[in-house]
Amino acid sequence: MRDIEIRDDMIRLGQLLKLAGLAEDGVHAKDLLEAQEVAVNGEQETRRGRQVHPGDVVSVGRDEIRVTTR
Repeated sequence: MRDIEIRDDMIRLGQLLKLAGLAEDGVHAKDLLEAQEVAVNGEQETRRGRQVHPGDVVSVGRDEIRVTTR
């Protein structure tokens, strides 16, 4: 698991996937979500606009990231 630092108190899931390098662009992020390959805190997620907060753990396949803040 690796940490991804954000500046604000939340980030949209699609943006986080791109920031973390788990998605190449917005279309790829949408495809991952539609294919049900993304989980937030262990629960499957399909909404690209889902708000993700510091402490949340996002997984795509075997890759896991934890959202942190400064």
